[in-house]
Amino acid sequence: MERLQKVLAHAGVASRRHCEELIVQGHVQVNGKVVRELGTRVDPQADHILVHGRPIQTEQHVYLMLHKPTGVITSVSDPRGRRVVTDLLKEIKERVYPVGRLDYDTSGLLLLTNDGELANRLAHPSYEIDKVYRAWVKGVPSPDKVKRLATGISLEDGMTSPGEARLLETAPARDKALVELTIHEGRNRQVRRMCDAIGHPVLTLERIRLGFLTLEGLSAGQYRHLTSSEVEKLKQGLVQNRKRRARNR
Repeated sequence: MERLQKVLAHAGVASRRHCEELIVQGHVQVNGKVVRELGTRVDPQADHILVHGRPIQTEQHVYLMLHKPTGVITSVSDPRGRRVVTDLLKEIKERVYPVGRLDYDTSGLLLLTNDGELANRLAHPSYEIDKVYRAWVKGVPSPDKVKRLATGISLEDGMTSPGEARLLETAPARDKALVELTIHEGRNRQVRRMCDAIGHPVLTLERIRLGFLTLEGLSAGQYRHLTSSEVEKLKQGLVQNRKRRARNR
């Protein structure tokens, strides 16, 4: 037995949060009865589940890696009519959702899937998956400032967790430098706010790696399916990270 909202998300109805809203609003029926309780548990193989009067369909899980370009919203819809990441997935019939987000003006590696459980784990900081960014920043940060990026920056929503930071390239004549940061959190505009805090605002920002996955072979706007071995490696890595974190407490 599984929670109803989890079953709906796995079936590709919507994100888990949106599925919870559908349940509370009375749009979901289980075995002929409207269900509004989020704690409801169902058997997706035995129970008859309707959303908006239509039976849910069990979809095959899809795992995609997209090289998100700038100027695209990390969402499946936008009330202002701007391009969203799913607009780039013309040949994908399944309903997939972004794992985490990249800002409108940030490019790089973005995963999309209809596997709600894996998406939640990948996005949760407790699983400590590496997120590696390269940022061209204004000015050239001193070694002390680069160290601050690695050890933690005090932001308005708290201290950032320790990560890694290094100065890759400097261009003093153009008053900029290339910094690489590895973080495990996913706060809103975190890398940009961290760089602002040390007095070196971001000029351009790209996520180049997520865990062991890189952008190799993908130009901006292109995507590919993850292989079954990549999906399994992701899942195993998350379990190992969680166990290591528990041992280190």
